[in-house]
Amino acid sequence: MKTVILIKEIYVQGFKDLGNYIVKNYFKAFLWFALAMYAVVLYAFVYRVSTGFVFSNI
Repeated sequence: MKTVILIKEIYVQGFKDLGNYIVKNYFKAFLWFALAMYAVVLYAFVYRVSTGFVFSNI
């Protein structure tokens, strides 16, 4: 039981400073990058559907 509590304390201490300014900005930048990539995928799919792209040769 002591080992479980020790592992829990290490885990809590490891993520206590997650609110760091640099980390927050990194996650914000990653969010915007991911949304931009998702928008590109949606644009490409809509473009292919609207131009009559054949998705299967069967």
